[in-house]
Amino acid sequence: MSIQKDNAKEKWEKSVSKTIKRFPERKETFTTSSNIEVNRLYEPKDSSTAAELGYPGEYPYTRGIQPTMYRSRFWTMRQYAGFGSAKETNKRFRYLLEQGQTGLSVAFDLPTQIGYDSDDSMSDGEVGKVGVAIDTLDDMEQLLEGIPLDKVSTSMTINAPASVLLCMYLAVGEKQGVPFEKITGTIQNDILKEYIARGTYIFPPKPSMRLITNIFEFCNEYVPKFNTISISGYHIREAGSNAVQEVAFTIANGMAYVDAAIESGLKVDDFAPRLAFFFNAHNNFLEEVAKFRAARRIWAKIMREHYHAKNPKSWKLRFHTQTGGSTLTAQQPDNNIVRVTIQALSAVLGGTQSLHTNSRDEALSLPTEDSARIALRTQQIIAHESGVADTVDPLAGSYYVESLTDEIENRVNDYLDRIQEMGGAVQAVEEGYMQREIHQNAYEFQKNVESKDEIIVGLNKFDLEEEVEPDLLRVDEALEKEQVESLKIVREKRNNKLVEKTLNVLKEKAKDEKANLIPAILEAVRAYASVGEICNVLREEFGEYSGV
Repeated sequence: MSIQKDNAKEKWEKSVSKTIKRFPERKETFTTSSNIEVNRLYEPKDSSTAAELGYPGEYPYTRGIQPTMYRSRFWTMRQYAGFGSAKETNKRFRYLLEQGQTGLSVAFDLPTQIGYDSDDSMSDGEVGKVGVAIDTLDDMEQLLEGIPLDKVSTSMTINAPASVLLCMYLAVGEKQGVPFEKITGTIQNDILKEYIARGTYIFPPKPSMRLITNIFEFCNEYVPKFNTISISGYHIREAGSNAVQEVAFTIANGMAYVDAAIESGLKVDDFAPRLAFFFNAHNNFLEEVAKFRAARRIWAKIMREHYHAKNPKSWKLRFHTQTGGSTLTAQQPDNNIVRVTIQALSAVLGGTQSLHTNSRDEALSLPTEDSARIALRTQQIIAHESGVADTVDPLAGSYYVESLTDEIENRVNDYLDRIQEMGGAVQAVEEGYMQREIHQNAYEFQKNVESKDEIIVGLNKFDLEEEVEPDLLRVDEALEKEQVESLKIVREKRNNKLVEKTLNVLKEKAKDEKANLIPAILEAVRAYASVGEICNVLREEFGEYSGV
């Protein structure tokens, strides 16, 4: 039989060589976005066997973390939203929930992300621009008005002041009469990727890691259903990494958080089941599918073999996906609907637990209501009309997908070995290693776009001389004054002696490296202390990080 196969392959290759002489291939070498060479044809010998892959819901989870995946229920459709005031964003949340969204995802404005109040001089011109402005518990109450926190799960993209925003969310739950143990959601809380790729950090690495492990400990005891961190490859990819680097650097950061938590005295199985991940989905469709499958397998092996976690829940890599913002073009924005569809489909076929689909106009502005609805409908059409959710791991056994999965795993492990040799992710960040790797990849990609070796439809090929500018969402410039005035009113109405007392307690707790800061932050939040006031206390004690 094998002789017959070899003869058939040889015969086919001779036929191909004749065809190529008449019809040359488009490129001399085909590669994925991670520069993995793509063969003309893949065969069984190029891929893992069914026995090596395992089954869905079983270690090493290559084929998915649940045995039935979307046959039981669809992924959570969690559209990222936030702009202007809390009231405006609440309207958008309610609209999206009415349209069938199944979870909330909050975008905060830049001042909130870096721990400044709206009336701080550092906030001038930025209030409510790239997300919602949240200064005090009063804003969080308005943001979540009419949204039952025992029924709706919320993801919050916040990092340096994550502890403050988490406490605000919990305090709103208290006011609704929802016990902490019933509150679900995710806080991003991933500071290492801020040092690497995004830049919205406040404190140096050591106190930042302390705050993160304080959240792990507090939620393990009081908020057991809340995901305490979303270890984010999304922003690493947006900064210019390729798919292999995205997985490698994200998992390296994940290992650093596990190490820090264990060093603080926590047992791995006490916090690991609530770790979550956040990945990007780009346009190289099959590489993206393989990336998700490889990431699951790598993490499972690390947690079981390196950290010796005993609970199978600790081995499972659960992840949210967002389609690639950096792939969207300002030119011919309707083309972005197609890009987002391809990317969303790769996330679903890769086994994501929740998904945000970007809107067509996000290369130009925050999304309009119409654009946000189309983005949500994209997910709903994939779920209800495509049929891809009817079977578990539909692309398993594809020789190409399995080969890519294996190759991505190998390349990621090479990166992880290098980072561990440096002393781990924190040391690699402080030395600028990951930053340099990302910058080099971004530079090479840009060169390829400019030389047209990489075609971006509507940007460097198939462009239009005249384009009609779409209707865009504009944040009213008057909003900043209104937000500052609102903050002033809160400060006048609250018990300022109580605020001062809670901030003093926080200051004293911050001096004690063994103290968990979350209870003190929660008390300050309940007293309507502001994000800026709380972060300034911590700035005084911890200092600020100035970068590499």
